[in-house]
Amino acid sequence: MPGVRPVHEGLFTPEHLIGGRCDACRRHHFPAATTCPYCGSTAVTEVALSDTGTLWAWTAVTAPPPGYRGEVPFGFGVVELPEGLRVITRLGESDLSRLSFGQAMKLDIAPLHEEDDGTAVVTYSFVPSECA
Repeated sequence: MPGVRPVHEGLFTPEHLIGGRCDACRRHHFPAATTCPYCGSTAVTEVALSDTGTLWAWTAVTAPPPGYRGEVPFGFGVVELPEGLRVITRLGESDLSRLSFGQAMKLDIAPLHEEDDGTAVVTYSFVPSECA
């Protein structure tokens, strides 16, 4: 029986993104890594990142990239989380007139495509908070 699988293991849960926090410099990063990308320390703790943020940049993808099996158009942008981390992300809104700088955003798990065996592949996305 087909199921659901994430586009990549270890990036997110239904409730939050999975990031890292450096025990040395205390900075967050995404995706989680065993080495801090800022100071090089290997003392890194896996953490649940906030499921809300603010929109910093956005565009709409209207033509499918090579190898992409999902639907277009879709939004694509940068969301800043309360941890001070800016995440490059898919956006659940592709109508650019409905997006604005500093807009409140909420994490959403969205369908990406369906595998040949019927398994649904999902990814993380952010949607305007009023849509969540």
